[in-house]
Amino acid sequence: MASKKLTCFACAQVNRLPEERLTEAAKCGTCGAKLITGKVAEVDLATLQKAARHDDLPLVVDFWAPWCGPCRQMAPQFQQAAGTLKAQARLVKLDTQEHPKASQIYGIRGIPMLARFAGGREQARQAGVMPAPAIINWVMRG
Repeated sequence: MASKKLTCFACAQVNRLPEERLTEAAKCGTCGAKLITGKVAEVDLATLQKAARHDDLPLVVDFWAPWCGPCRQMAPQFQQAAGTLKAQARLVKLDTQEHPKASQIYGIRGIPMLARFAGGREQARQAGVMPAPAIINWVMRG
């Protein structure tokens, strides 16, 4: 029976669960939070780094800031994509104003910027505002 590792965005604990449970309401074994919600989760830098290293599902990160108009414009599109991609990828946001070190670590030069992580490393990145269908296509190409 194949299993997948997923990091809990609430407590940062890595969980292992059977592949067939990905579409169910899988919960964190430590804190009980749902692991797959179909919603965008706000994460801190440490949780992002842990999930990017360990998760078996693709992780898509929206690097953004609250003062950024294009970032706020893309937020509902990113949320819509998260609902569509529910068990195929997990979508998260990281506020670069609150976590400025993320810009240094990941070489962020402009926002909004999406990065797709899989297999413990960054696979692709895309800068600029994108509508939900384009986000979904970009994630699925990976």
